[in-house]
Amino acid sequence: MNPSTLVIDDDPSFNAILVRTLTRHGHEAVGVQDAGNALDQARELKPERVILDLNLNGSSGLALIPQLLDIIPDCRIVVLTGYASIATAVDAVKLGAIQYLAKPVEIEAILSAFEEDAHPDSDLPISDEPLSIDRLEWEHIQRVLNENDGNISATARALKMHRRTLQRKLSKRPVKS
Repeated sequence: MNPSTLVIDDDPSFNAILVRTLTRHGHEAVGVQDAGNALDQARELKPERVILDLNLNGSSGLALIPQLLDIIPDCRIVVLTGYASIATAVDAVKLGAIQYLAKPVEIEAILSAFEEDAHPDSDLPISDEPLSIDRLEWEHIQRVLNENDGNISATARALKMHRRTLQRKLSKRPVKS
């Protein structure tokens, strides 16, 4: 069997599918859906790899990265998210994640992210086009939200925006460019 993998994702269907897919690819995998169980399983299993969802029941998965690395200093952490932003990608890597991938993602991309010689986003082309206004707004909101530890009300105040307006913007998928 290949190295053990701990899957931390609050979506039970996605979690089960990812665990099953990893198992089919010859990897030991265990799935958990919340931070408390994740830390318990990390202590018990000492996995070599962790796949961590950025959003765990409304709280940031980024807070788990240092805790996981305290328990298992050599584990390799890949962060998955449905709401990718530059700010959270930078924070994830600064905290110790080896890669940050946007959902939907293929199993091959996840597995290659764990390779020893993999470099974050090393094969992504750099665009000559500037980001769109919508994408810049999304990135700015994500940065301010991150600065406020995910607190929607505090973020809305900082952005001088109504809280419901901010929630509506956050419920949409980010624009591509």
